[in-house]
Amino acid sequence: MDIQINYDYRKEDLERFPLHELARYVLTQEDEPSETEVSVSFVTNEVIAELNEKYRKKSGPTDVLSFECDGADADLAAMTLAQDPVFQLGDVVIAPDVATQQTMEYNTTFEEEISLLMVHGLLHLCGYDHIEDDEAVIMEKREAEILEAWSKR
Repeated sequence: MDIQINYDYRKEDLERFPLHELARYVLTQEDEPSETEVSVSFVTNEVIAELNEKYRKKSGPTDVLSFECDGADADLAAMTLAQDPVFQLGDVVIAPDVATQQTMEYNTTFEEEISLLMVHGLLHLCGYDHIEDDEAVIMEKREAEILEAWSKR
């Protein structure tokens, strides 16, 4: 698995967390192919607000956005025929300043909040959603399972 983490913002606060390992753990738990590529970027509130407006037509910053590439419905059989098979799962964009605000709201640590946002974003790339209430229950349960298992490893 190729996991690119771009510390475009707050690198000194984030690089001490085992984010590569967490991303690999999530993707492995979701049975993503070993040829999977994913990127995670940490950006300012201004950058994530621009992306939120452009792609979701919502104003202001949000905590995490996911942009699917090959995604959950990709034709893996065709990929295996390629010379250099690569499964580009997608990109996750996280706003650390929003995460900091949420630590106060949810009584969590910064690392816990960043970990949750990473898991949340990666699960979106793996096909989970929370638009409908029943989908939200499934996704939240899976987030909790992964984070609990991650904390016990």
